[in-house]
Amino acid sequence: MQLYRRGHTGPAVAEIRFRLALLGHLPGSAATTSPRSYDEECERAVRAFQQDRGLSADGIVGPETYRALDEARWRLGDRVLFHAVSHPFAGDDVADLQQRLLDMGFDLGRCDGVFGTTTDAALREFQRNVGVHPDGLCGPATLRALTRLQRTVRGGHPQWMREAERLHRAGPALAGKVLVVDPGHGGPDRGAFSHGLEESKLVEDVAGRLEGRLAATGVAVYLTRGVDTNPSNAERASFANTVGADLVLSLHVDRCPSPHAKGLSTYYYGWREPGRGGGGSAVGERLATLVQSELVARTGLEDCRSHPKTWELLRRTRMPAVRIELGYVSSPQDAVRLADPSFRDVAAEAILVAVQRLYLPPELDAPTGELHLPGLAERVSS
Repeated sequence: MQLYRRGHTGPAVAEIRFRLALLGHLPGSAATTSPRSYDEECERAVRAFQQDRGLSADGIVGPETYRALDEARWRLGDRVLFHAVSHPFAGDDVADLQQRLLDMGFDLGRCDGVFGTTTDAALREFQRNVGVHPDGLCGPATLRALTRLQRTVRGGHPQWMREAERLHRAGPALAGKVLVVDPGHGGPDRGAFSHGLEESKLVEDVAGRLEGRLAATGVAVYLTRGVDTNPSNAERASFANTVGADLVLSLHVDRCPSPHAKGLSTYYYGWREPGRGGGGSAVGERLATLVQSELVARTGLEDCRSHPKTWELLRRTRMPAVRIELGYVSSPQDAVRLADPSFRDVAAEAILVAVQRLYLPPELDAPTGELHLPGLAERVSS
């Protein structure tokens, strides 16, 4: 779709302004004063919405922001929800349904706002428990039961405990685990480029180095793309779900108009929004923190920390997923490091160590930057 930004006009901009006003990000008068103009006030409202929803707060309405604007308008009860295989329902009403089911102890994975097979199974189980026909339809009868039984006291996140338990049961050894490595962009999409460097080629190289190291530990590794392909984020997530991955590692580098922007950052599925609380993947957050700390310790690049986001790849994967930004090609300092094959070797090693640390019990873990796998592999497999 077309990207909409300050200066644009037309019916699509009017629709964006209407939805922002509906959600309280634009005053009602502002929505009608310049109804077809993407002005400064509209840009501020878009940035505020993006910040609230865990999106990149760039003030530009692209596919992710437009999707979020559409999903934010739905409230539980506005429509009958069910599992539609080809076009699953997605929206705040689905997220509300999922959260209510999770609060009552039904296991549907994590609250992602997408009505998939696990939500369908949890809803049918709820219906059986309350004496409603288990047809998987969230209609009037099911809504009445949900309202009647909704917890008035909330606390804790059952899905986080389930994630932690699955991680514990997986054991410390990497052998036998399934990982998907996702080199960003690809094909005609070069991604960020500057100082003679292209994102797609850089992350292909790091992905290859990481794939070799993971395979040497007994991990089954899948790449989401080849050199000449560029799947959508939804297709990459679907691929990871299909192969039954335990983790997803998405590799990128960044670019900024300012040459002063530099450093490493990692992202995991999560949000912290006023009125909606917070949520996401606790294991994803733990993995992002480990990757960030190992990369910073081993490369010495600027620490831009880990952040929760609701980007499509992080949201639609059913397993913990992390997006790793390995520096800025637009930064003279970072570009020199990214161009060095030895730096890319160190980055691959740091990511591998972080993955191993995720599975290690406390007694086998080591301080950040000190763990080396050759000696550890024998200990965790014995």
